Amino acid sequence: MAKIKLCCLFGGASEEHEVSLVSAHSVLSQIDVEKYEITTVGITKAGKWLLFEGALSDLTAETWQNFATKEVILPATKGAGEIYILEGDSITRRKIDVVFPIMHGKNCEDGTLQGLFELCGIPFVGPGCLSSAVCMDKASTKMILKNYGIPQAAALAVDAVEIRKMPSRIALASEALGSPLFVKPSASGSSCGVSRVNTPSELLPALEKALLSDSRVLIEECIKGAEVEVAVLGNADPIVSIPGEIAPGSEFYDYDTKYKNDTASYYIPARISDSAMAKVRQYAQKIYKILGCKGLARVDFFVDGERVVFNEINTLPGFTSISMYPKMMEASGIPYAELIDRLIQLAME
Repeated sequence: MAKIKLCCLFGGASEEHEVSLVSAHSVLSQIDVEKYEITTVGITKAGKWLLFEGALSDLTAETWQNFATKEVILPATKGAGEIYILEGDSITRRKIDVVFPIMHGKNCEDGTLQGLFELCGIPFVGPGCLSSAVCMDKASTKMILKNYGIPQAAALAVDAVEIRKMPSRIALASEALGSPLFVKPSASGSSCGVSRVNTPSELLPALEKALLSDSRVLIEECIKGAEVEVAVLGNADPIVSIPGEIAPGSEFYDYDTKYKNDTASYYIPARISDSAMAKVRQYAQKIYKILGCKGLARVDFFVDGERVVFNEINTLPGFTSISMYPKMMEASGIPYAELIDRLIQLAME
């Protein structure tokens, strides 16, 4: 049988550019090269698409662009199913059957890239344009799920104009959410721009920090409980993994704790009751379907005894060696290489 022509994308104009490179390294080291003919394309922080022709060991933040001298264009032509590789005055067309965007954050998993793939008519791993956009924006996700009775933290969504013009009114409204609070960009990932606010004087600096990542900010009550995550895989009939638990070892599970420090501890299965575990899995599947997800998503909760509270959903979760999504799937009987294969097949359905 002819190999499936797979295009793997990494990088991107995102705060999570470096995380994407680590995820891509992990994925590319596990893909079955006997089954897939792989074209690897890196997107710079400035948004330029480049053909990566280096070895796997060259795929680092410091070196990858040294091995990517040819520009790549994805033509928005329905059904073309190809990329253009530019080298000097010549253009080479390369057939693409499916795309795996191993990318995180803005311009990567927020529907913008997915919209381009849909215009081209190329199958891709992960949810479509609308689902990706809604899931990326935490305020929108919360508003939709509220209509379905999904338990979640009370929150206040404010935009940049309100923050600059009415800081005292926002501070007053925030008091109703209790203390401490969490301030986070509405559309951002990997806890970029997130702050824990313990005193009123910390609120405005936290809002300004969040605005560096997004023009809309979520002020959210603090929910006590274990941080529990679950991996979901599938299209019309998704399966849900064994839940895992993260013990941050710091004030909260921020970017540095996730990727730089070695303070967090991970538990699979999560250290919660069987009934709470069942509730987490039921909510995750329901949320996945409500939000129109396809392919994959990681759904995060807080669990305090039998109380389960939805936190957020991530439609292109990390695939690094320490990432919870592949770890939870492996604990549920789907090893890493098989997981990648399933994701690509789900994209092509």
